[in-house]
Amino acid sequence: MTPAQIDAFFAALQAANPQPQSELEYTSVFELLTAVLLSAQATDVSVNKATRGLFPVANTPLQMLELGQKRLEGYIKTIGLYRSKARHLMQTCRILLDRHGGQVPRTREELEALPGVGRKTANVVLNVAFGEPVMAVDTHILRVGNRTGLAPGKTPYEVEMKLLQRVPARYMEHAHHWLILLGRYVCLARKPRCWQCRVAGCCGFASKTTGP
Repeated sequence: MTPAQIDAFFAALQAANPQPQSELEYTSVFELLTAVLLSAQATDVSVNKATRGLFPVANTPLQMLELGQKRLEGYIKTIGLYRSKARHLMQTCRILLDRHGGQVPRTREELEALPGVGRKTANVVLNVAFGEPVMAVDTHILRVGNRTGLAPGKTPYEVEMKLLQRVPARYMEHAHHWLILLGRYVCLARKPRCWQCRVAGCCGFASKTTGP
């Protein structure tokens, strides 16, 4: 994509959805961190179903530790890899209390030091909770970046670095959500819905689809 095409691409996404929101349900930074940690290799829908029961019971690091790992597993057992996620969440809660006064840290290094928190999870928290101009690359953004020509790369990190270089600064706050939603609902893996896509005219995908 040329710079002009990239600008038109994000201008169209912005016009269609000026204030995109995460589809994970949360009311605090800790709830967001918990939900994103639980969402690895799982859908936002499945995570929300679990946390609707969990958060009214435990939505702080202390309350989560008091709940205990076995009871936590009972709330999240419908989510894939729930046992390891419960263990990581308990370890993370202990670190938050011991090292950060029970608060979620605001730096990538401190976030990535938490069990179960990788680069993508840290970037989601930094962007959504703290408004940092970072890019959390999941499978959807990896696909969109390559298919459209916006940010081709073999790995999530390569795509992330290219997006940071190419996305105009004025769009960075919401670019992560626009790209995820585009990949989740329109630019599908098997058959992209190009006939419904608002940015098809800016996209370099050669095999555009014309209908269902």
